[in-house]
Amino acid sequence: MLFKKDITKVIEDILPSVVTIIVSKSLVEVEKEIPAEMFPLLPFGMPEIRTLKEKDIRGMVQIDGGSGFVVDPNGVILTNKHVISDQAAEYTVIVSGDKKYRAEVIARDPINDIAILKIPCRGLQPAAIGDSAKLKLGQTVYAIGNPLGNFPSTVSRGIISGLSRAVSAQPDGENQVQELHGLIQTDTAINPGNSGGPLINENGEVIAINVAMIAGAQNMSFAIPINSAKRDLSDVLKFGKVKQPLLGLLYINIDRGLQDKLNLPVNCGALVAGKKDPLLQGVIKNTPAAKAGFKEGDIITECNGEKLSNEKTIQDFLNKMNPGDSLKMKVLRDQKKLEITVVLGERK
Repeated sequence: MLFKKDITKVIEDILPSVVTIIVSKSLVEVEKEIPAEMFPLLPFGMPEIRTLKEKDIRGMVQIDGGSGFVVDPNGVILTNKHVISDQAAEYTVIVSGDKKYRAEVIARDPINDIAILKIPCRGLQPAAIGDSAKLKLGQTVYAIGNPLGNFPSTVSRGIISGLSRAVSAQPDGENQVQELHGLIQTDTAINPGNSGGPLINENGEVIAINVAMIAGAQNMSFAIPINSAKRDLSDVLKFGKVKQPLLGLLYINIDRGLQDKLNLPVNCGALVAGKKDPLLQGVIKNTPAAKAGFKEGDIITECNGEKLSNEKTIQDFLNKMNPGDSLKMKVLRDQKKLEITVVLGERK
């Protein structure tokens, strides 16, 4: 007979694995930039930025913050890419409440909004990693992090409200809107500063990474399934970097609304961008897709024998593939059916 663990003991056990990430930047550089609070951050919510503190002896000030968690005892930290997206900033990880370490960015995965840091510290307690493929609606989950940058080790409780959700997010006013797929929806309280922190099950296993909230809505939060991060983590520990396959297409996922708007022949699949907008390059030059003969306006309907849908996108296939793998794609082009095979490259 199985017994549930005492949740207070579960939280107590995982707290040493949860870290706070501080983003700092030269005050001179900050003053040159437009205030971040002027940027809309839907659906990430209000800006993850704190009032600038006194500058240190090097003229650095804290401008932002987030959360993360330890995944290897030798100082490897998992968080969101949007938490550490500023390449001109410095990142400090606070462990066990007060120990501070300068962090090195090992990898940024913009597709899945995942990032990996490393700090010069050994003997850390890694979080237990679960399996997000086994999640069910209504399952109880707990989010842990540092909301608003002022309340470390905050725990909130909720349930899984939805699976395989997709949202369009703009983490700041300079980056393009990013589509995130396959997300877990919860009613757990998530606030700015929680990003990158763990979402755990009742056994204390990390089953997702908290990533976004819907501004203006109540109890609608989203998290990246931990299985999406396992590959990145495995690559970093094995190769020292994330090895992402490169296709070289900019496309729009087709639904009934897009079908009606553009008078398309199908209601699912992927439309290669650029045909009606000469400023938008749908087939990136010198990439595997360009070499394989893709054209702007092509409609991709299948990958490796499986039909594309809102639940099964091109990116879902790429997430399971490696550089050098072949991807067979069925394509509609001017009412003609084609089959194009692409040998994937490696994203730099």
